[in-house]
Amino acid sequence: MIGKNSLFGPVDPAQEAGYEDHPPRKGFFTDTSICIGCKACEVACKEWNDVPDHGFDMLGTSYDNSHSLNADQWRHVAFIEQPKRTGDQEPGLRQPPVDLGMPTAAPNGNEVTLPDGTVGEKPDFRWLMSSDVCKHCTHAACLDVCPTGSLFRTEFGTVVVQDDICNGCGYCVPACPYGVIDRRKGDTDGKAVLNEGVAQKCTLCYDRLKADQKPACAQACPTESIQYGDVEELRERADRRVAQLHEAGIMDARLYGNDPNDGVGGTGAFFLLLDEPEVYGFPPDPVVTTKDLPHMFNRATAAALAMLAGAAISFLGRRG
Repeated sequence: MIGKNSLFGPVDPAQEAGYEDHPPRKGFFTDTSICIGCKACEVACKEWNDVPDHGFDMLGTSYDNSHSLNADQWRHVAFIEQPKRTGDQEPGLRQPPVDLGMPTAAPNGNEVTLPDGTVGEKPDFRWLMSSDVCKHCTHAACLDVCPTGSLFRTEFGTVVVQDDICNGCGYCVPACPYGVIDRRKGDTDGKAVLNEGVAQKCTLCYDRLKADQKPACAQACPTESIQYGDVEELRERADRRVAQLHEAGIMDARLYGNDPNDGVGGTGAFFLLLDEPEVYGFPPDPVVTTKDLPHMFNRATAAALAMLAGAAISFLGRRG
């Protein structure tokens, strides 16, 4: 179905794709304020989807050893160190915290109590941790530019790659405004690699969704930082969480990707951040790269018609 909002604006992506009777749109709400950087989501994603490792080399820029999203990393937990105190913060867990014998912050937020009972000054830095993933955009440029139909919209509103149809052209890679999708590279040792040259990214565990199960990453997350469910309900939950953090004095808390009127029509995977999007490596104002295709097509058509008319006039003039 092609309508006036097919490439921009708020729409129901599953209905736009032709599903008349479909379940509610599914997605992720990632609350980075309670992410502990355990990387259980990364491991669960790799195990369930048979995603190969890619070395896990320490990069020298942080304690993160997976660096970024790519064809072999469908979930990526970023470790961002900032010279800023964490302050007092209500974690918002559904269950009371458990004493693990770890250092705890004093009520004033400036001291920590160590396991042996001694009191020390709280560090003057904080860690921001965030589990990044494909955004499953309402308007997915990767899907728009795919020439083979390998990328398709599911009945859950997600975007999935069909490995056996992808021809490895790579058009989807530069089309993604978030730099998520990538083609899988071969092994440096010359060993065979599953789906080498094929575009790869998160599928939101499409096979698990069809079996009415949670995606593997959300199932494995110990703090429920990654929350899975109906997108509309998740947006309401995210609004309440931001209000809770603001009430607790965490005024930097903000949502990213939840607005249906943004440049990609809102995303199916959105985030609660504690700083500017750029700090987490997100573009501040993403826009679907195919948004201007109708205007470009109309202008190209007008230019072609003008050239054709000019050629016809020139030809008729010579005959006269």
